[in-house]
Amino acid sequence: MEQIIYFTNRLYLKPVCLNDAAFIYKLVNTESWIQHIGDRKVDNLEKAKEYIKKKMQPQFERLGFGNYVIYLKETNVKVGTCGIYDREGLEGVDLGYALYSTFEKNGYAFEAASKMLDLAFREFNLSKVSGITTKENLASQRILKKLNLKESGTVQLENDPELLVLYELEREEYLANIEETE
Repeated sequence: MEQIIYFTNRLYLKPVCLNDAAFIYKLVNTESWIQHIGDRKVDNLEKAKEYIKKKMQPQFERLGFGNYVIYLKETNVKVGTCGIYDREGLEGVDLGYALYSTFEKNGYAFEAASKMLDLAFREFNLSKVSGITTKENLASQRILKKLNLKESGTVQLENDPELLVLYELEREEYLANIEETE
């Protein structure tokens, strides 16, 4: 698989790989991840490698996009993940992001998600992007709204007991908004 790296003003986004296992292990076990995304039962480094192999890499191979590690350009420090996810039970794809708490409130999630949204519509030619979040995750809801995704109801994914808030944005609306600002 070709490793395409995407850049923003302060960040670069690189497809997750097996070398990121220790990072993924730490991230998916943060309090914020477990509270807002869910416990993935990744409780050691080997399970992190399996999680990458079985849950992340196949989507890249199948669709050409997936989960990216977010790095700070200036220091090459890994701060979180952002990606476009093909989730069963969801029409279209899901725009998702997670940061270590020490890097929150710096605009990194919005910056990375903005790049992913642009790629979704202009490079991957997707027709719709969704965002799902728990009702309590107000920070994520603010980011989705700032990205111009509109709340469109709720959804419950298979094997997930929680009812999630659903946000959506169509390609035509995104491109029309971009044309207005360019």
